[in-house]
Amino acid sequence: MKKIILIAILALTATSCYNVERNCKDFKTGEFQFEYEVDGVKKTSNFVRNDTLEVGTFEGKEYSSTVRWVNDCEYILQRINPKNMAESKAIQMNILSTTDNSYTFEFSNIGDSKKQKGTVIKIK
Repeated sequence: MKKIILIAILALTATSCYNVERNCKDFKTGEFQFEYEVDGVKKTSNFVRNDTLEVGTFEGKEYSSTVRWVNDCEYILQRINPKNMAESKAIQMNILSTTDNSYTFEFSNIGDSKKQKGTVIKIK
């Protein structure tokens, strides 16, 4: 019994010392590149973001979206001049972790429980 308690204490101690780095403020503005895979084909998308606007290309189409920061690591994208109902849905973005030049995030349409993950690299 003592061994189980000791192992549990060691496991809790080891996991409580691990903190994920989240310097989200470093990624609020800049030029970025997003790599993603569709049907086994790797694609790249570039975008530029300031505090309130994101402009870029996604699957070969240009887009502009407003950016509303909920907190330092979470923001909402709302497409400007959507062409259909799918484009009119707001997207919630949540930065999970950061490195010096990239961040890992999860995103979904607001109200949708299915979340997807991605990684973005800061170019400038």
